[in-house]
Amino acid sequence: MKQTLPLGRVAGVPVRAHWSALGIAVLIVVLLGETVLPQAVPGHSQRQYWLVAVATGLLFMASLLTHEVAHALVARWRGLTVGSITLWILGGYTELGEEAKSPRTELATAAAGPLASLGIAAVAFLAYAVLPKPTLAASAAAWLFTMNLLLGVFNLLPGAPLDGGRVLHAVLWGWFGDAARADRTASQAGYLLGTTLISLGLFGTLLWSWLGGVWLALLGWYIAVSARQELTVKTTRAGLRGLLVREVMTPSPDVAPAWMDVEQLAQKVVLNSRQTVFPVVAFSGDPAGYVSLDTLASVRPDLRSTTQVGTLAAKQRPVPTLAPDDDAILLLQQPTRAQLIAVVVDSGRLVGMVTGADLHRILGQAALRRSADATS
Repeated sequence: MKQTLPLGRVAGVPVRAHWSALGIAVLIVVLLGETVLPQAVPGHSQRQYWLVAVATGLLFMASLLTHEVAHALVARWRGLTVGSITLWILGGYTELGEEAKSPRTELATAAAGPLASLGIAAVAFLAYAVLPKPTLAASAAAWLFTMNLLLGVFNLLPGAPLDGGRVLHAVLWGWFGDAARADRTASQAGYLLGTTLISLGLFGTLLWSWLGGVWLALLGWYIAVSARQELTVKTTRAGLRGLLVREVMTPSPDVAPAWMDVEQLAQKVVLNSRQTVFPVVAFSGDPAGYVSLDTLASVRPDLRSTTQVGTLAAKQRPVPTLAPDDDAILLLQQPTRAQLIAVVVDSGRLVGMVTGADLHRILGQAALRRSADATS
């Protein structure tokens, strides 16, 4: 996730905050200081309200972090690698370096976060119970109890990509003995949950709160889209599992020498090729980016004889380099919607490229292979 601010490490795991998390933190403090606390306990100075609001806001952000740290610690205990923790507008996200290898591992890892939130809610409730009332401290404890209870319960809703969706996936995986079938069911549950929240949010804008309804609808939209995207990623990963890059790539592609001008490249290479994208190579033979048919066609005809291919390639995003015997799963670390996903180099020589069409082909073949296995 881009545009993040490093916050340090917790239990050895890097922690970052997306700019949206900082915005939510400020919004919470303002809401507490201007509305929640003054209405709950009137009669205090504005300075007192703001001091308690800031402290409560920090405690709530700490509870979000605790939720994610619980995921990370249990994942590490179950033998999974943990990349980082990122706080953002919808709570947090724990990046795992690998998928769970068993339903029990996934269940334990997924349930850890909501259980931590419910545990914090219990502590906040006990604090509220013993604190004198009405006081600012008791009101702050009540608010923390409510928010953490909602956080824990909401995250247990049975739909991907929520924690409850992963719990559902783990249970179905253990029940069916088929991770792919569990993927589809959890994704469908997430999509249904998302569309339901969208509907409730749209009705909510008319019935109770315009702002609350829009927020609920946006949350539902995020869940529905994420559920579909998560299924796509898992299906792609399953299709690439066990394959090498050489089995996915287009071998010996037509290349675009960086020193040629656009007119020369068109006449000598492009017009005689079936490709729509061309890896660019420097004089040394090293990859130097890529150009596409659209990029070449966008150059004005009167400038094509004076525009070098290398100049056009320099304006494109860098192209990752892989080796033929690398695991094809590494392709998923690249933007899969890009025209050229990676170039393949062996002993310093460009021997292939992987395009979006290559991935689409290999995934279609994998789907046919699974269908054939299921009917045999």
